Amino acid sequence: MQVLVVGAGVVGLAVAREAARRGHDVIVAEATDGIGNGVSSRNSEVIHAGMYYPTGSLRARHCVRGNRMLYAYCADHGVPHRKCGKLIVATNDAERVKVEGILAQGMKNGVEGLELIGGNAARAMEPEVSCVAALMSPETGIIDSHSLMLAYQGDLEDRGGAIAFQTPVDRLTPETSGWMVHFGGREAGAMHVDAVVNCAGLGAQALAQRIDGYPLARIPKLVLAKGNYFGYAGRPAFSRLIYPTPVDGGLGVHVTLDLSGRMRFGPDVEWITEETYEVDPARAASFYARIRTYWPRLPDNSLVPDYSGIRPKLSGPGEPAVDFVIEGPAEHGMPGLVNLFGIESPGLTSSLSIAEAAVDSLLPR
Repeated sequence: MQVLVVGAGVVGLAVAREAARRGHDVIVAEATDGIGNGVSSRNSEVIHAGMYYPTGSLRARHCVRGNRMLYAYCADHGVPHRKCGKLIVATNDAERVKVEGILAQGMKNGVEGLELIGGNAARAMEPEVSCVAALMSPETGIIDSHSLMLAYQGDLEDRGGAIAFQTPVDRLTPETSGWMVHFGGREAGAMHVDAVVNCAGLGAQALAQRIDGYPLARIPKLVLAKGNYFGYAGRPAFSRLIYPTPVDGGLGVHVTLDLSGRMRFGPDVEWITEETYEVDPARAASFYARIRTYWPRLPDNSLVPDYSGIRPKLSGPGEPAVDFVIEGPAEHGMPGLVNLFGIESPGLTSSLSIAEAAVDSLLPR
């Protein structure tokens, strides 16, 4: 069976790899000139453990399972990563209650190793942190996301799959058996495939609207949430990731580390209406205020604008968070088609598990 995957981000590549691993002929159509040029290249590169999400949700299920799958995959494929752990810190009694709730949620979700510790124990681990309590998550880590995507690409190509770069998909038309795919780009044209998986990230809804006969009522709204990051000019103050209690739309401005040890802060949540990646230096003021609640010694003039990413959210400010959407023929009634909507954090962590679910939805084992 010939399968077309639209989008060469981390989830699209994982889906393509999984379909190829099951013996199918796979092509990935990517609108840009490289892999991971969208949502996948602009994130915290964190391997999440899965304690935040409602039990039974796709986020919870795929994050907890995907965490274990991803560590095993990285070990087998030499993908650079480190299980550094993280602390979710409470700086007052109200936040302590929130952190206790996260612990209870994580235990329901089957997250391993979670432990609530006091402020003194947290400071023994991270002397610079200020908190009254903290939730320790030993299964959280960091990863080189580009190396991960290269590994997925290599697995795909080793099994005969290919990526067509600079190949936007203009329209999908259902046929008696399979789909006619109309491509734009330098080599515009059309080809028949047996099945399609829409992993277009920020463009997933727009692509769904270009599927002839697709039930438009099933396409969720797209809300753009920009996350800004600021780099730190000094030596790293922490050896683990440090997270505050979550905020509306995200997990809060946290300390994240890359594999070289560089420390940065983010993301915040900036609700936007059009795609833009410029980081406004003025946003540093709110970063200083938030960070100093758990790191009072943050020096003045030490934060520098770094980069930003945009999450394809399905809910807006003040609205309850909406789960991942993975819709196959059983949901929308069109054979040989799977749409993935709203795949944001923890999408990278969940990528191998999401890939299995998407391919199962399209092509049951």
